[in-house]
Amino acid sequence: MTTRKYTSNRRVNSAAATREAILSSAHALFLARGYAGVTIGEIAEAGNVAVPTVYSSVGSKPSILTALLEPALTDPAIADTLAAVEASDDPRTVIALTAEGTRLTHERHWELVYELFYRNPPGEPAVKAVLDRGADDYVQALTRVANRLVTLDALPTEVSHAEAVDLLWFHLGPHAWITLVGERAWSFDRAQAWTARSACRALLRDKSA
Repeated sequence: MTTRKYTSNRRVNSAAATREAILSSAHALFLARGYAGVTIGEIAEAGNVAVPTVYSSVGSKPSILTALLEPALTDPAIADTLAAVEASDDPRTVIALTAEGTRLTHERHWELVYELFYRNPPGEPAVKAVLDRGADDYVQALTRVANRLVTLDALPTEVSHAEAVDLLWFHLGPHAWITLVGERAWSFDRAQAWTARSACRALLRDKSA
């Protein structure tokens, strides 16, 4: 029984290492050549595996790209940020935490998010579906931030809950980071500070610093 368990664990570890090698090779190739410029055969060669192994371990090219994107969509910073937001009683801290959390998720996965999905977006329906899910999840997270601001009675009378979600998306959504960091070459520190300040001005009844 012990020998069988050891063998089983070794196989699991080997399969995980193979999958990681495939994803790492695909990540590097996609960034270097673009999604369309890479074949499954080239991914297999770079990962030192056979082509059938790529399919059995991860799947087709869209499946590989989806697997590469998944860590960005499930980054623990998202849940940690929302927990901190819902525990805070200060509206400015709520927005500062949101700016920090969205900064972390973009910064950790910047190469993939900006270089591949924004600058050279793959035209795969399966990948678009994953990106759409990511956008929906992002809006849901910002909705929880807006909920907290409403609970704290922080919004101006002219800003509805729905508008608060829209304003959070404008100031702290993905396009804010892509524009400031990617297109205008701001540092993440500078972008985080500015987006937090601008979101406070747009969303909070109390405009004082």
